Amino acid sequence: MALKTENKKYEFVVKNLLAGGIAGMISKTTVAPLDRIKILLQAHNRHHESHGVFSGLRHIIKTESPWAMYKGNGAQMVRIFPYAATQFTSFELYKRYLDGVFGATSHIDKFIAGAGAGLTAVTLTYPLDTIRARLAFQISGEHVYTGIAHAAVTIFKEEGGTRALYRGFIPTLMGMVPYAGLSFYCFEYLKYGCMKYLPNLTCNPCEKNTGGLVLILPAKLICGGLSGAVAQSVSYPLDVTRRRMQLALMNPQTQKFAEGMFSTLKLIYNENGVFKGLYRGMSINYLRAIPMVAVSFTTYETCKQILNLDTGLQVK
Repeated sequence: MALKTENKKYEFVVKNLLAGGIAGMISKTTVAPLDRIKILLQAHNRHHESHGVFSGLRHIIKTESPWAMYKGNGAQMVRIFPYAATQFTSFELYKRYLDGVFGATSHIDKFIAGAGAGLTAVTLTYPLDTIRARLAFQISGEHVYTGIAHAAVTIFKEEGGTRALYRGFIPTLMGMVPYAGLSFYCFEYLKYGCMKYLPNLTCNPCEKNTGGLVLILPAKLICGGLSGAVAQSVSYPLDVTRRRMQLALMNPQTQKFAEGMFSTLKLIYNENGVFKGLYRGMSINYLRAIPMVAVSFTTYETCKQILNLDTGLQVK
């Protein structure tokens, strides 16, 4: 009996890791071109200082190539599978342990579980995010790195070892609490609301005949998109800070952004203000974050159903 229980736990974790990893890869690839132009705008790349979202994308296609819109996506895939797999699986595990701690009808446990899952995932995979940002920031003809391994070794050797690969980690952690916490909280809250108040419009009975409900595809996309919009609005300035710190040593003029989180935040604000500094690239962030989170949650929920992990939610 004990062995059977352990096997079920192992199967649960493995299936969640697979579902989360697939969800992350599909969602990030969907918005990879917008991800790259966001990085170029956030860090004030000199070739894109006068560009907006669509003019920037056109410039990339014209001066580099259509495939250049996906520059850095290889490193992103190497990072995102373990990141998303860890995040979604951690959320499910933390949610189980916190279930009922704050009351039967409270959703605060979802926020804490989501924040904890985000912190767990980003701690394990942050160096790959730094490498991906460096690769995406490069312009054809001005390459500093030839690939993932070369970028990792160069940063490690020339910029201070492991500490260099984790530059910008503190603002990332601080931003991850509201971002991941609100993402999961909002999705679970909206999912619950749909099932409780709009079951005929947004739900189907679970195919496993448990008496529970599962969201239909459009409802999953809407709940996921709204969750992404709320989470990004709160955490975006810290995302900008993280990018400026990650990319600071690629250019002598931007090395001042490598000093620390608070000094970087202050510099960004003093030099460019709120909208052109701390929230620079926010329009593109909505364009990428809303579909990205929508696709991520939708793919994950769909994979859970395919893998028999989702028994449906019973709403009273």
